[in-house]
Amino acid sequence: MRMSKLPHVGTTIFSVMSKLAADHNAINLSQGFPNFPVDEKLIATYRQKLDENVHQYAPMPGLPRLLTEISVLIESSYQRQLDPNTEILVTAGATQGIFTAITALIETGDEVIILDPSYDCYEPTVSLTGGVPVRIQLNEDFLPDWNRIEDAISERTRMIIINNPHNPSGRIWSKSDMDTLEAILVKHPRVLLLSDEVYEFITFEQKHISAHVYPTIYNQLITVSSFGKTFHITGWKMGYLTAPEALMTEIKKVHQFNVFCVNSVAQAVLADYLPTVDVHALGAFYQEKRDLFASLLAKSRFELLPCDGTYFQTAKYGNISTESDIEFCKTLTTKYGVAAIPTSVFNGDGTDQRVIRFCFAKDNETLHQAAQKLCKI
Repeated sequence: MRMSKLPHVGTTIFSVMSKLAADHNAINLSQGFPNFPVDEKLIATYRQKLDENVHQYAPMPGLPRLLTEISVLIESSYQRQLDPNTEILVTAGATQGIFTAITALIETGDEVIILDPSYDCYEPTVSLTGGVPVRIQLNEDFLPDWNRIEDAISERTRMIIINNPHNPSGRIWSKSDMDTLEAILVKHPRVLLLSDEVYEFITFEQKHISAHVYPTIYNQLITVSSFGKTFHITGWKMGYLTAPEALMTEIKKVHQFNVFCVNSVAQAVLADYLPTVDVHALGAFYQEKRDLFASLLAKSRFELLPCDGTYFQTAKYGNISTESDIEFCKTLTTKYGVAAIPTSVFNGDGTDQRVIRFCFAKDNETLHQAAQKLCKI
């Protein structure tokens, strides 16, 4: 029998916890997707497009109109001008974009620095390419230890992957952090930066500082964004990458044999919708939900940790249980009726800080019901 290419990979914790929630009729605050309606304007645009001639293959990089609108969005958000024809690629969600970029740019033996806790698709993709994942733990406050990160850079290091705003912690890096990262990359021009910024528009008091605002590293920079996260349409699986032309040429070579092109109707809808919506209003929308959830849990035994962005709230449960975070999340689901995610699964070495993650991208009724159960623990 042939050996598995991913021997340590099984069913993701998101699927496990969502199934457990369904089996026990628990409120699912584990998987990161909203349960409230999509903008009616977006749905109306979708209905309109269904009657138009948009049902055949789109161009491999993306519909030209959508590529142009993405370039306008990036310029208005970060004052960076990109060539929509050569530096932007529409992808079937951010995960496909990440997979495609890593597959295109990492060769056998290349080292890739991954900062833990980290999104679960990074390491398997690096491993499939023959690359070597080098996992570095963030500090206890989920912010980077730059001495540890720079010490990990070797002559074999080809890429650093960052996720900012950060899943699962909800933290956002400071300007000092981003400046330090820039200095490291300038010192190591062979090292690429894959900046996963899928929650870029979901920020609160502290605003997200994008890698897009650092011209000195443009030749090393690949960014990942998500329409799914921004417009509450995770099931559409729509995202996009940016990269300098030389890198994008290689990424497109893989993309054309990976998916070739992305859903043509969804692209046409987003091309019309983007100019009509203010993505920067998203932060205020989710901040209300964060604040509501925090206020509802104020009298609980959970210790809520700082949440600067994303739609995730982390919490310590040491006042409640000595169980591992995985076992506690199972208990929370089966005994108390609320599903959450253990954060140890985001760590390569399974480091367990007794911290769990709730998703507050839910309607207010769901948040009230979940909080009522959590406050009884």
